Amino acid sequence: MSLSVANPTYDAAIVGLGPVGAIFANLLAKAGLRVAVVERVADIYDKPRAITLDHEALRVLQAVGLGDFMEQAIAPHNGSHYLGVDGEIIKIFDPMPPPFPLGWIPNVTFVQPDVEQALRDRLAEYPHVDVFLAAAGVALQQDERAVTLTARRERGEEFLIRARYLVGCDGANSFVRKQLGIGLDDLAFDEWWMVVDTLTSDPAKRPAKSFQYCWPSRPGTFVPGPRNLRRWEIKLLPGEDPEAAGAPDNVVKLLKGFTDISDLTIWRSAVYRFHALLGQRWRDRRVLLMGDAVHQTPPFLGQGLCAGIRDAVNLAWKLRLALRGDAAEALLDSYEIERKPHVRAVVASAKEFGKIIGELDPVAAAERDLRLRADLKAGKAETIRQKFIPDLVSGLIARDAVLAGRLFVQPHVRAPGGRTCRLDDLLRPEFAIVTAAAEPMAWLSDASRAAWQHLAGERVVITTSGESGDADGILSVVERDGLFADWMRQHGAAAVIVRPDRYVFGAAGNADELNMLVGQLLEALGAAPSSIPATRVTS
Repeated sequence: MSLSVANPTYDAAIVGLGPVGAIFANLLAKAGLRVAVVERVADIYDKPRAITLDHEALRVLQAVGLGDFMEQAIAPHNGSHYLGVDGEIIKIFDPMPPPFPLGWIPNVTFVQPDVEQALRDRLAEYPHVDVFLAAAGVALQQDERAVTLTARRERGEEFLIRARYLVGCDGANSFVRKQLGIGLDDLAFDEWWMVVDTLTSDPAKRPAKSFQYCWPSRPGTFVPGPRNLRRWEIKLLPGEDPEAAGAPDNVVKLLKGFTDISDLTIWRSAVYRFHALLGQRWRDRRVLLMGDAVHQTPPFLGQGLCAGIRDAVNLAWKLRLALRGDAAEALLDSYEIERKPHVRAVVASAKEFGKIIGELDPVAAAERDLRLRADLKAGKAETIRQKFIPDLVSGLIARDAVLAGRLFVQPHVRAPGGRTCRLDDLLRPEFAIVTAAAEPMAWLSDASRAAWQHLAGERVVITTSGESGDADGILSVVERDGLFADWMRQHGAAAVIVRPDRYVFGAAGNADELNMLVGQLLEALGAAPSSIPATRVTS
């Protein structure tokens, strides 16, 4: 079979079915794309690895149809207390107060194997998805039309998968990244830590709050998970052998330094090297990388898996638009342009917190305690964890427009049928123009409206009173908490253009601005009809 003439069987091939690969596959499958997934291991790893998610990740899990499941699977992350050398508080992360901007508790804990199983069960419902378990990628080639992946089953036989695009979600030792010869930039963090997951027979024994033990003698972290899961992360000291440190008797000894273990059963312990690494390139023509395959972060902000989930939702809609002809292929370049600086900023914050927690010099630790305690007392310390997660600063956004690059809020709304739900449950994963009253929706010119329909864009009016309905292509809903109305008022916006991944393209205050934003979006997608102005919008 000649590789250059065979027609692609699939729209996308995915290497790796961890949580990021599974979410990405679900997003593509829900959009009707033909997807192949290759995963080296037959079974889900049955122990927890990631333990925290944020509201943005939960919103993506909601988008693949797991909203109800996640409601039952999560527990609130009730904030963190950083304890100094003397055991007293030096730094605090508080839970964000309601109403929650994205419709979910901003930080939660979860049990990874349960969520992975739910993702696979959901994926199995799509007839146009083929999952090849116990099969590893061994070679890939690409031409101007498609990528051909050679995969090998455990028994040794090889088979070919041909797809228009291939995405490597295959973890830190990514086969795909190595095949492309893409290097990783070292962002200068390298520490050995032990992670100990335990099950408690007495869930009320410890506070339902995380603690960071900023002790030079032995830094550590405590995270209460859902139900009876309790995790400790314990730093290895200079000169300690990582292999010897993981011996069962040593795990027990180290754990006893943080807690009475009489109620605990050790579920899993593992010694990890915490890294900060960033892929030099995220795309090579028809092959792209996401998740741990292209970035790794220390865990001190709880953002490792969240970053991979952001990759998945960022790329999924762009791939869909490019494949269906609503955007030029160049749109795929905005994936790295948007995600790479975002990851770099998150890694920088995680490193900063890692340095606070892991300081081993007693003199420096005492100075740190004085400084942080003074900041806390003076009200200068940021206590909301989500404030450390940046907005988009470049890529497919109207950079001079109000709200560009910000995450769009998700109010609870009354649907036309009368039930109350989160807004996204009523929307398709397309672009949306959202207004706080009916009038701004009439600002769209005939050309803008026609172009919007061609793009399959949605039009949504969210009000604080009245009736919900769906007429003339416009969805009207009434929100419960005034979240959207307050947000629009605060930013002086009357209409906002929202991307399929729920980031804001830009907001407008009048008809000219809205029509210009529509034109600017179409031009950026490579699809602007000449009748729509596409000049730069200024706020």
